[in-house]
Amino acid sequence: MKLDILAIGAHPDDVELGCSGTILMEIKNGKKVGIVDLTQGELGTRGTVDTRQKEALMAAKVLGVLVRENLKMDDGFFQNDREQQFKLIHVIRKYQPEIILGNALEDRHPDHGRAAKLISDAAFLAGLHKIETKDETGKLQTAWRPKYVFHFIQDRYLVPSFVIDITEVFEGKMESISCFNSQFYSSDVEEDNEPQSYISTPEFLESVVARARMMGKRIGVKYGEGFLTEKSIGFKNFDSLIKVVT
Repeated sequence: MKLDILAIGAHPDDVELGCSGTILMEIKNGKKVGIVDLTQGELGTRGTVDTRQKEALMAAKVLGVLVRENLKMDDGFFQNDREQQFKLIHVIRKYQPEIILGNALEDRHPDHGRAAKLISDAAFLAGLHKIETKDETGKLQTAWRPKYVFHFIQDRYLVPSFVIDITEVFEGKMESISCFNSQFYSSDVEEDNEPQSYISTPEFLESVVARARMMGKRIGVKYGEGFLTEKSIGFKNFDSLIKVVT
């Protein structure tokens, strides 16, 4: 299955927090989108591998993505090495996305920046014909390099290269985040006696909303999601940059 966009996150819920609004907008515009989680988030303070997997599948259903895979790399310890690069090369060639959305280039969690570099390197290497990978049937995969890799902004504030207007689908973004009951605060969930974490407080979700408002303000809309790019973006003409803000 060829996808238009592949969103890749180090942990289940990274994609929801970072770029789920953009995913919803692109699906609304007819694009085919999938998600790949690098790890199962097994080192997370709260929840289990099983609960997080169920939550990830619920969130995928809310977003309407066509596929969601987990590569089961080691949470906290995966490296940008040959073994992990080949895992990602295989997935990139499998889905042949035009655009990849990946983790922040630097962030509070060290996995995020490391994942960003792994994603960028694998996206480049996936286009080299002399690197051979095989699909599930043993057939050689075709080399494929996405046109762009964009990095969503996570916990730390980074000045975005560009911002996507997600005002129309902001409620859907928050609904996808709320699927991760084990991780984030919910007034509907009784006390679970698990330890409090950095992301499980009401204030954390408030910061997600505040960030979306701040990004939206940069482009004159209510809610936005910011992205960084390591590669220059080209346009055929200035008309491509013009949008109407009401």
